[in-house]
Amino acid sequence: MAWSPLLLTLLAHCTGSWAQSVLTQPSSVSAALGQRVTISCTGSSSNIGGGYYIPGMAPKLIIYCDNKRPSGVPDRFSGSKSGSSGTLTITGLQAEDEADYYCSAWDNSLRAHTVLQGVGK
Repeated sequence: MAWSPLLLTLLAHCTGSWAQSVLTQPSSVSAALGQRVTISCTGSSSNIGGGYYIPGMAPKLIIYCDNKRPSGVPDRFSGSKSGSSGTLTITGLQAEDEADYYCSAWDNSLRAHTVLQGVGK
């Protein structure tokens, strides 16, 4: 998949080395609409410092550098990091949030993804 220049630029501003790192996420997550959802991303290095994006014609970056949101991304999306794990949190899941979520690093060979399915009330 081709990466957009904006995505590469934003991830390049993150600090930390991803050399020899492997990223893992749960393969799928299901939650009720309106609920709080967390998706974990674990690396083999303690230097977790990448981002999360939704793929499409052009990937939509939603979190970069652990906890920063690009302009236009709703504040229900947040990110955090602890040691070798990063977490994407969606507070108040909405139907349009149903997607494949990728955890990634500046090296585009390092990525893992989770399929998020929203369940209507």
